[in-house]
Amino acid sequence: MPFENKEKLSQHPFQESPNLTLVRLALPVLFSLIAEPLTGLADTAFIARLTGPEPVAALGIGSVAFSSLFWVFAFLGIGTQTQVARNEGGGGNSVKVTSLASMVALCLGFVLIAASLPLLDTIATLFGAYGVVNDLACKYMAYRLLGAPAVLVSLVCFGALRGVQDMRTPLLAALGINAINFLLDWVLIFGNGPFPMMGVSGAALASSVSQWGGALWLLLVVRKKIGLTWKFKGAGIVELMQVGGDLFIRTGVLLFFFGLCTRVANGAGADQGAAYQAIRQFYIFSALTLDAYAITGQSLVGYFLGRGDTFFAHRVAVVVCRWSIVTGCVVCLAMLLGKDFVAWLLVPATAVGVFGPAWSAAALSMPLGSLSFATDGLHWGSGDFRYLRNAMVISSVLCVIIVFCVDAKSNDVVYYIWLVTILWTLLRAGFGIVRIWPGVGDAPLSKA
Repeated sequence: MPFENKEKLSQHPFQESPNLTLVRLALPVLFSLIAEPLTGLADTAFIARLTGPEPVAALGIGSVAFSSLFWVFAFLGIGTQTQVARNEGGGGNSVKVTSLASMVALCLGFVLIAASLPLLDTIATLFGAYGVVNDLACKYMAYRLLGAPAVLVSLVCFGALRGVQDMRTPLLAALGINAINFLLDWVLIFGNGPFPMMGVSGAALASSVSQWGGALWLLLVVRKKIGLTWKFKGAGIVELMQVGGDLFIRTGVLLFFFGLCTRVANGAGADQGAAYQAIRQFYIFSALTLDAYAITGQSLVGYFLGRGDTFFAHRVAVVVCRWSIVTGCVVCLAMLLGKDFVAWLLVPATAVGVFGPAWSAAALSMPLGSLSFATDGLHWGSGDFRYLRNAMVISSVLCVIIVFCVDAKSNDVVYYIWLVTILWTLLRAGFGIVRIWPGVGDAPLSKA
């Protein structure tokens, strides 16, 4: 069966040059994913220049809470990419799928604004923010929410374009968004030019304005390359909602774990909270670097499974995992060598002492931890969302129990939290690997 469509499959470059094809597709994804969290890194670097650790701690709480609100809706981009990739391989039409997902994203964005604004103080408190930190975090989240519809629409556009293996356009969008954000950060945070000094609020407003510009441009590109329509009948709303249900639970558990870690760190003091924010920000930056292979693998797996070829889908898994481990080793080395620079750039002077050990632990976890990101993308491409949901629930519940046992009065709270985070990552990697090798359960990617 895997070779029945060999002549047709030979049209795809991956069959002849798997490594070269993966790298060629992954490089634009890599740079676009690196560009995306530069918004958070730029915000942190600018805010760290303000007086005291409170603004950085508030930024950490606000960005975690904001990211949490949007990660819940990650299914819009992930589900769209998988369906579009399947259509690309099987000759289907992706116009209705992309159009429906875009409209759902826009509506959910405005609902999110209306539902979240009255709850900002409660949200900040849940993440351990009190006093000045709470006030600053609430202002940050209020301004970031203005960009909610744009962020969700951008997720759909990125997914649709990557589904047709256009990895270049998302890169251009990410670079443009970050360039605008960086300029507006400098203007609004410090009050340069005719604008007043807004501090943390300025960072949030800069992000929202840049996101709206990026979303409008992406819609124009998607309309040209894939197409958009108001006729949604037959677009697969049931499939999208099923994916959404599984990913909603998975993302909710993930966010609860990170939210608990943030709360425990901030509960130990502003210095611990600031150190945790700096490590978390760069950890996400590094994780997204590793995600380049996962996202590329998702599109390739979906493409080959859309053509009914499990042989090459499995081959994609092999190549993606190999490259992920090698890249994880490179990231580990870069983090260890760059520890002092990152501490200078992102960490207030009073928090440097608690930053170092936790940073080193996070760096050393990268080689094996890279497989958690790689296998997530591979299983997304195969549509194995329910398995990923269950794996995340089991890993997170175990690690949440351990976090609850951390002594909040210890001077090493951030270090202990990152040790638990490493365990959480390795558990997820293990679940992802055994689903492919040897292929436990009804595994779409087990070798045919």
